[in-house]
Amino acid sequence: MFDYNGFNVEDAAKVGSVTCSKPAASDAFPSEQPALAIRSQPIGGQAKRAFDIALVLLVLPLLGILILGVALLIKQSDKGPLLYGHRRIGFNGREFKCWKFRTMVVNGDQVLEEHFRHHPGDLITWNTQRKLSDDPRVTPIGRVLRKLSLDELPQLLNVLSGEMSLVGPRPVVQDELAFYGRTARFYLASRPGLTGLWQVSGRSDTTYAERVRLDRHYVSRWNLLSDIRIIARTVPALLSSEGAR
Repeated sequence: MFDYNGFNVEDAAKVGSVTCSKPAASDAFPSEQPALAIRSQPIGGQAKRAFDIALVLLVLPLLGILILGVALLIKQSDKGPLLYGHRRIGFNGREFKCWKFRTMVVNGDQVLEEHFRHHPGDLITWNTQRKLSDDPRVTPIGRVLRKLSLDELPQLLNVLSGEMSLVGPRPVVQDELAFYGRTARFYLASRPGLTGLWQVSGRSDTTYAERVRLDRHYVSRWNLLSDIRIIARTVPALLSSEGAR
């Protein structure tokens, strides 16, 4: 169990009282509630933003060959699009298109619907965790990209545009905010991150409730040094494929 800026994952797991059951409407914090849009800027302010831009501009030339190689592999595998953009919730509840290298078949929705028809137990897992350990939509190349999180490299564009940060809560869709309950206000106070405390704490090996508590802990105790430490832990976590799906 790693020590992280004075706390560890076990401590973080004790923060909050969130469960994965869907809360009442008064407990949820959907983006359309104007009371939430009261922060003038996300946590970290200009210092965090300047750090993001500087680091992305520094590493982007070094990652160029890797990004090009991944793009070529995807295009050679099938005729589908290279990138996939999905609507996610960002700072103050604003929606944005979160970019990834496409790792799924083009007709993914149909494949998933057919899978649930033959495996109804997986539908329960999907409704509570929003993930499947063996997702039938994922292509062979996509499994490798996901295992190493290389599919998320296009999110560097989201970081440069200010929609995301290098470090922060994992971006979620609107429906997932219901799982956050009152803790949603912590998520909405920050930009979603390319990496974060959850990603270096076991990723999919943790429960959704633990992920929510880790997000809350990160936001409520943010400082620039914590971002640097999470980034430093991200590379070993990716290479070990800890908790990858």
